[in-house]
Amino acid sequence: MKLIDTHTHLYSDAFAEDRQEMVQRALEKGVGKFFLPAIDSETTQSMYDLEVQFPKEMHLMMGLHPTSVKGNYKEELQHVKDQFAERDFCAVGEIGIDLYWDKSTLGIQQEAFREQIKLAKSKDLPIVIHCRDAFEEVFEVLEEEKDEKLYGIFHCFTGTEAQAKQALSYQMKLGIGGVVTFKNGKIDQFLENIDPKHIVLETDAPYLSPKPFRGKRNESSYVVYVAEKLAEIYNLPVEEIARITSKNALDVFKLYK
Repeated sequence: MKLIDTHTHLYSDAFAEDRQEMVQRALEKGVGKFFLPAIDSETTQSMYDLEVQFPKEMHLMMGLHPTSVKGNYKEELQHVKDQFAERDFCAVGEIGIDLYWDKSTLGIQQEAFREQIKLAKSKDLPIVIHCRDAFEEVFEVLEEEKDEKLYGIFHCFTGTEAQAKQALSYQMKLGIGGVVTFKNGKIDQFLENIDPKHIVLETDAPYLSPKPFRGKRNESSYVVYVAEKLAEIYNLPVEEIARITSKNALDVFKLYK
């Protein structure tokens, strides 16, 4: 069974003590590819270091996370552009809007989001969206930018069925992680109405651990628990969920090898 973790912060300090072992556990569980979202300039080098250690397995994104959109956001956006000038990345991400932590930065978050969507389009790359307490605001920007070049993944999707269908209208896949295993996660109540061709698996490690590890540090090997829950929801063998979601991931990131 081959699995793909489309969103994992393996370079996080949370893995400082056992990063190699944690990656090995995931590989042993069948997780063959790991997609690393960027946060800001402070995490760039640690992402590059991890890629050196696992060049075949690690796939890097570049972007400015909405919670890092602050007073120096223009310098941070320039850092993103500078990295793209030096090398290739698999996506622009993670980008978006987060109103959970700070509503006062909405204006500049929207500006940074728009600018990075345009960057992705110019390079024919997918975007990976972070949305927290901001569905309306994210959809507003996506509606403005909607065209054949807009596509990607709605990371850590936790919205309603109507919001899921709206996300799909922008050529987005839904990134499904540990929340689908939560009793109060709610997305398990309607996912059966969403064709699995629109789903990709993720962990968002070290955050959002699935049951039975909720509240503890998440890691990429736990993506198997997400696959098992989806197998239950869709009444399909877990191997089929792995096949479908892995194909979806390879398609969106344009990795055909």
